[in-house]
Amino acid sequence: MTPEGKVKEQVKKLLKAYGAYYHMPVQNGMGSPTLDFICCLNGRYVAIETKAPGKLATVRQQKTMAEIDAAGGTALVIDGSAEHLRQLQDWLIYVTTTGKLSAP
Repeated sequence: MTPEGKVKEQVKKLLKAYGAYYHMPVQNGMGSPTLDFICCLNGRYVAIETKAPGKLATVRQQKTMAEIDAAGGTALVIDGSAEHLRQLQDWLIYVTTTGKLSAP
């Protein structure tokens, strides 16, 4: 398994532990770019880009993340470090303890 693949497994484990819906789109060069994971929990949207330890998001990924943030979603880069995994876990805890968003 690749270093990034190991990070993806860690992210999946956390998402499943908190009951988040997620999918991992297959990028084929058509349509808008996105990140590795698209997730929803209690009506809140988060997209996650996974990276091998020490690697950074590309300029294109950073642009996608900025668009997600501007639309009111959350975008995270997770590289498998304890700090990044804790950031994701903190988001998951916050979302599960603040209740479900109601429809407008």
